[in-house]
Amino acid sequence: MTDAASSPTPASTALAATSSPATPRSDNPFLVESPLPYRLPPFAEIREKHFEPAFEQGMLEQRREVAAILADPAPPSFASVLEPLERSGRLLARVADVFFSLSSTDATETLTELEERLAPVLAAHHDAILLDAELYARIAAVRDAANAPSAADRAALDPEQRYLVERHWIEMTVAGAGLDEAEKDELRALNAELSTLTTRFEKDLLADTNDLAVHVTDPAELAGLGGGELSAAAEAAAARGLEGWLVTLVLPTGHPWLASLEHRPTRQRLMAASRSRGARGGAHDTRATVLRIARLRARRAELLGFANHAAAVTADETAGSPEAVAAMLEPLARVAARNARAEQQELDALNATEAGDPETLEAADWAFWSERVRRERYAVDTAALRPWFEAERVLQDGVFFAASRLYGVSFTERPDLRGYHPEVRVFEVREEDGTPVGLYLLDLYTRDSKRGGAWMNSLVSAAELLGEPTAVVVNNLNVPRPAPGSPTLLTFDEVSTLFHEFGHALHGLFARVRYPHLAGTNVYRDFVEFPSQVNEMWMLWPEVLENYARHYETGEPIDPEVVERIRASETWGEGFATSEYLAAALLDQAWHRLSPAEAEAVTSVEEFEAVALARVGLDNPAVPPRYASSYFAHAFSGGYDAGYYSYIWSEVLDADTVEWFRENGGLRRENGDRFRRLVLGVGGSKDPREAYREFRGRDAEPAPLLRRRGLD
Repeated sequence: MTDAASSPTPASTALAATSSPATPRSDNPFLVESPLPYRLPPFAEIREKHFEPAFEQGMLEQRREVAAILADPAPPSFASVLEPLERSGRLLARVADVFFSLSSTDATETLTELEERLAPVLAAHHDAILLDAELYARIAAVRDAANAPSAADRAALDPEQRYLVERHWIEMTVAGAGLDEAEKDELRALNAELSTLTTRFEKDLLADTNDLAVHVTDPAELAGLGGGELSAAAEAAAARGLEGWLVTLVLPTGHPWLASLEHRPTRQRLMAASRSRGARGGAHDTRATVLRIARLRARRAELLGFANHAAAVTADETAGSPEAVAAMLEPLARVAARNARAEQQELDALNATEAGDPETLEAADWAFWSERVRRERYAVDTAALRPWFEAERVLQDGVFFAASRLYGVSFTERPDLRGYHPEVRVFEVREEDGTPVGLYLLDLYTRDSKRGGAWMNSLVSAAELLGEPTAVVVNNLNVPRPAPGSPTLLTFDEVSTLFHEFGHALHGLFARVRYPHLAGTNVYRDFVEFPSQVNEMWMLWPEVLENYARHYETGEPIDPEVVERIRASETWGEGFATSEYLAAALLDQAWHRLSPAEAEAVTSVEEFEAVALARVGLDNPAVPPRYASSYFAHAFSGGYDAGYYSYIWSEVLDADTVEWFRENGGLRRENGDRFRRLVLGVGGSKDPREAYREFRGRDAEPAPLLRRRGLD
């Protein structure tokens, strides 16, 4: 998943840097609950100097809180162990939620250096709790009492309390709480080094991504781009003091502008820059970091009693094992590769006849000629649709409109509330009867200080135990900012991404639980993408589309026939799209299914990738992985290690749910209320497989996904 803002502002406008000593307690805004509505962090008061002392104090307080649990002479019970554990670490959570939001969205040199210093310290702090043998024993005792064979002896816990006990016990078990002290010492060292390496990977990737932006001075080299794209590229160049245009890179291998660029050498430059990130030598090369991370994760898994890191990760996911992941993904890979080869034959012919180019189609050419097929066969030019996707209309009359119709909520902008950066907008969310739901923050535009991609994170999660009845969530995208006075016109994919990320936001806003450990989107990683993927359906839902897709100059609605042609064209290109995704997902699995000895034997990232992709039949040079290892942030810094399969795993549920909505009348309030009550609203308070069965009346069926992707 960059470009500077149209009016470049120093980091001091968001968080003022300082070299002054640690702030006294009375001056640090983190050390008290925020007085702002919905407990929105007081960004106007927060300075970089506040973070380190707040982290130190937060860790100290949580250690004291856990020590008090262990000193309690009473027999272990839910009230004496789990409730105080859930209450612990509130200061640490407050500062961490803000800090890590900022380090990924508005990173400064000071924040980046602090993150590197803090990574091993925080890892050690969390290990001290997760690996504490006495705490583990007390939680196990509570679990045993909850599962006593005799009803008379069984502890009286409600379903959410039972599930919370089980989650803590499983997480501590998988983390290594049952190891002996010597093994725990090694585990702590591994975790500390891994935390440093993943932070370094993210920092180096951001720096190399910025350095590799493609600078163009001849307008002929950007032929095919629209006015909005040219405006954004000119603005990006001006922000860096350059003449001409600057095409900044996105996180995936393929850049969205490749579909429009007519000048083949520019396409080749852009693809080469994208694919060389982290793999061209120098200070920001990530390959040695990738190898070290893979080796450390393999050793850690072995220490924990697992065959490999993928086995350790999937043991606490709905998949259950890497074998289950392979059983689903590898057959799909064969079909996807076959479909991609069929698409490639058409594109090769088009490339040869229309461009007069005898050369074999390259990865840089695929999107351009694929878009040509879409235009000629289906009369669809997604690039030409941008005038109908003006960002504000998409947000207000599309994204918000669908949520209001489905869930009865309203969105009101709050200019009196400040986000962490001047570009961040704050919206208040309320129920139909005016009951507060929370705040939604939107950070739409790319900038050099923001990492690539799109994501959602929470600043406040609703948890009854802590007296937090509402949530504060953030969506981040990386849309190029046009020049002042020009409209922000989104690509088709950017509209889809906004609907997707807003699905995560709704999940975070609607979850209502008692305990913070189960709050918001704290669900299995291979389930968390499900609600967001479901929300994508409303992008092309007729009554939603006709409400927002209007030409930004004339107000003319999008032609319904165009929409029908878009639907007819949906399976075109799915061979490529599924192949590039599965190539990344299976590459992630390949790295993380290595034993320690196998990981030590890998000395070349490129050779390992080539072998791994050839084994599953996804080694087509014209269809590179969506992410190669050297810039695979999901796998090496983003928390999706051995879990990138989650998107298609969740898509089985998503496609099945879309069919349910269609069968039941679509965008109807009663449908939204059911989905909210049984899926979004439960957060992580129950097994998501159980939640899905309750919602759907059965387990998900894979047939809708296969039809959607043209794999049936």
